[in-house]
Amino acid sequence: MHTGRMFRRDAQTFLIHLFGRGLDDERYVVETYRSLPSGEIRPVEAGQPKTKGRRRQRRKIVSRKAVREMRPERDEIIVCTGVTLARSGVQIWGLGATGIFAARHAR
Repeated sequence: MHTGRMFRRDAQTFLIHLFGRGLDDERYVVETYRSLPSGEIRPVEAGQPKTKGRRRQRRKIVSRKAVREMRPERDEIIVCTGVTLARSGVQIWGLGATGIFAARHAR
């Protein structure tokens, strides 16, 4: 019997960490990261607007309602920081990105 280790493919489990004043701002800057099996975390540029030459990359800004509806993939981390209240926001971690069920002593 494998009660604690069985996962359903359609499970929507994720971890939410509110920091600062939480979701007090109206608009948020969204950054997405992908966690690798090695434990490394890398930014995801796939959904970001493209830039030409040396211009800085544009920021993706969304509303509070859009932030509340965001759901991460299993190995994704979404960080939303307030535009006007820079010390407020939310981090949304997928189950695989938290490392809770990772094999610690794998060879």
